[in-house]
Amino acid sequence: MRPAPCVIELRRYTLHPGRRDTLIELFERAFVDAQEQSGMTLPAWFREVEQPDRFTWLRGFADMAARKQALQSFYGGPVWQANRDAANATMIDSDDVLLLKPARPHDRFVLRPRVDVVATQCPLKRAGDPELRALIDALVAPALGDSLIAAFVSETAANDFPRLPVREHEPMLVLFTATEHALGARAPSLPADLLQRLARAPEVLRLSPTPQCRLHAAKGAPR
Repeated sequence: MRPAPCVIELRRYTLHPGRRDTLIELFERAFVDAQEQSGMTLPAWFREVEQPDRFTWLRGFADMAARKQALQSFYGGPVWQANRDAANATMIDSDDVLLLKPARPHDRFVLRPRVDVVATQCPLKRAGDPELRALIDALVAPALGDSLIAAFVSETAANDFPRLPVREHEPMLVLFTATEHALGARAPSLPADLLQRLARAPEVLRLSPTPQCRLHAAKGAPR
């Protein structure tokens, strides 16, 4: 198994109406293995349960240098070249991307069996808050309990693969929590000390892994 990734992309696509299943079928058939063979890990991919034209997924890299190398390999390789037109034809926008890193050394996204996921995007007033990690340990993690899967914060290194834009200069904390059913799941209750550090209200994504994603995780694929 590869080491836990230190750089994570949270990618959220807006698709043409009715094209999500088309993209998911192509993604699972052609892109999952090809990306992992290029040096990435794919922890999970999801349908947004309240947004029928949204597809959201995660991919990880050992570090920024490994990210650049892996992206060059995949997007310059035969699988993407053969399928990019079909993939792009399903999409309205693919630039809603957060570049993240673990908020604490042990934070790692591992998809749990038989649960859905809530991703709470918390826009921070400033990047590099030295008290944020202690706040997560002391207040956020106890408040969320066993539902907390992982916490990630913005990776502040410059995007060195500009062919794929990311949302730079938007400091963010993203909390992933497990829920029995994403549809209608309540947003996590966040402590006041964290809310005071936010630039605006959190955005909550309610996510359901596809069956193939669950199978991929259950088989212990590198992630």
